[in-house]
Amino acid sequence: MRCLTLRRRTAISTTKVLAQRTIPTGRRAGRKSTRSLNRPSMVHCLHRCLATFSPRRRFPLLKWVPKYSLHAFGYDTIAGLTVGLTVVPQALAYAQLAGLSVQFGLYSSIMGGFVYCLLGTSKDITLGPTAIMSALIAPLVHGDVVYATILAFLCGCVQLLLGLFQLGFIMDFISEPVIKGFTCAASLIICVTQVKNLLGLQDIPRQFFLLLYHIFAKLAETRPGDATLGFLCIIFLLLLKVIRCKVEDVDSLTVKIAKKITWLASTGRNVLVILAAALVSFAFSSFHLQPFVITGEVQPGLPTFHPPPFSEERNGTVITFSHIVQDLGTALLVIPLVGFMESIAIAKAFARDNKYPVDPSQELIAIGTTNIFGSFLSAFPVTGSFTRTAVNSQSGVCTPAGGLITGVLVLLSLQYLTPCFYYIPCAALASIIICSVAPVFDVFFIRDLWRVKKLNMLPFVLTFGLCFYEMQIGILVGVAMSLIIALYPLTQPTVMVCYTGPVVVLQPRGALLFLGAESFREVIQSKIRQVEPQLSVILDCSWLSSLDYTAVITLRELQAALQAQRLRLAFVALHADVLDVLLRADLPELRHFESVEQALSWMLGSQDTEYHLDVHSGI
Repeated sequence: MRCLTLRRRTAISTTKVLAQRTIPTGRRAGRKSTRSLNRPSMVHCLHRCLATFSPRRRFPLLKWVPKYSLHAFGYDTIAGLTVGLTVVPQALAYAQLAGLSVQFGLYSSIMGGFVYCLLGTSKDITLGPTAIMSALIAPLVHGDVVYATILAFLCGCVQLLLGLFQLGFIMDFISEPVIKGFTCAASLIICVTQVKNLLGLQDIPRQFFLLLYHIFAKLAETRPGDATLGFLCIIFLLLLKVIRCKVEDVDSLTVKIAKKITWLASTGRNVLVILAAALVSFAFSSFHLQPFVITGEVQPGLPTFHPPPFSEERNGTVITFSHIVQDLGTALLVIPLVGFMESIAIAKAFARDNKYPVDPSQELIAIGTTNIFGSFLSAFPVTGSFTRTAVNSQSGVCTPAGGLITGVLVLLSLQYLTPCFYYIPCAALASIIICSVAPVFDVFFIRDLWRVKKLNMLPFVLTFGLCFYEMQIGILVGVAMSLIIALYPLTQPTVMVCYTGPVVVLQPRGALLFLGAESFREVIQSKIRQVEPQLSVILDCSWLSSLDYTAVITLRELQAALQAQRLRLAFVALHADVLDVLLRADLPELRHFESVEQALSWMLGSQDTEYHLDVHSGI
């Protein structure tokens, strides 16, 4: 229990007594307040966008191009070529994961390097197809390129608008347990969906639980060739991933060359696997044998640049743009956010390691523009890739110009290498996908989360579990549960209660918002009813950080109830923004004082009495 003593003086100066502020309630003041409150929000947002516009901010290349050097160009070229060797096999595999022909993975890999070089703020990140994004869109597009292209266009529009209106902070509403719940579930789902390609099984549905059932039901139909090749590819990929030279650093040219070769083999392991598997498949085909399920015909050449088709004809029926949008539904909100979530998490991680800043809103603009222009090349939605970004950073990239080299390499692959894609076994592509996403399942995070805060396991478990039914639902429910957990304390505001004679002093802590307005009213009314005679109220607002409209209505009703009982209400130590809200609300006879002493002087008049402020409870 804490006790504060206040001694009243017999003589109080007129200036201190008049320290109160009485707010006029006439119609003129009310009209002025209404005009101030009703400023159009869209105009305000546009004004904010224009006020923050800067060519160097909107086009970050203007910052690094004047300082670009031949030394940086050399490192960017090496990094771009290295990433290109990684992106080509991954793009083929991720297109297959999305249920599309493999060339669409390469189409989706073109624009990322070129656009991000102009608009991106991270030197390390690379944009393109990813396993999680491909798995997310697969059940939405059902192998339909038109749906995938329109989805990329609309996702890009959403991301671009969010970036232009400086809404990059929206990612703060997605908690780490939700992100981890989604990524862990996605890694398991992706691995299980690739088992059918690893074993050469046919006619397997996409829905997770049906897929599991049909895989076990058709195990007897496993193709020995695909299964053998698939597991050999996984073993080869794992060996190349963990292999490192154990030799100590010495000034030996032979050792340095050996280490470089080992690093290149480990980095380009996906290319080596695809190349070896395709050669084996071609060798069998030369003897008119084919023990593998292969990719088959791939459309050769570069894609044509044209606007995305906003309708299509299927079985003699025209499917309109509005019908496609209706089919995509909540995915038009979830997929842009997931894409940005994946990309900004990667960008921030590498920016933190390499000590440079990234702008989340500008990253939204870069990703959105990439998806919009990518849709003109029949691309599906893309985002930042962790594996390729890691390769890019380890290769010593200096600027986003490395993406230009990667983009050129993808174009050359489309122009000259598409005939070679015919012989790539699907089991080899499945092995690449499995080895890429399996490490995403973070067991240590689950252990730490349970140890640190068990309540946060709830959004993790909900997100993780529901993603097996439908990923969008899992993410939305997880976000909703995280917000409920975060907002619940606001429904029970902390209020310190003190008494002094015929006055109760209440000190609300934190924000007083609509969530806790009713609870706050009940606290005040219960404290007033506990004592006879009933008490006047002083609100000590020195710890009150913010106030919303519902809370203002609650205060107005409280003031009216007290006045009906001939009791008084006074405010103390209001912060400037809180006071401004109350001024605009035109509370009748709003009394504001700088201290509790001044408020008591006004309430108690000139009585020469000693009072004690006793803290009774914190609610």
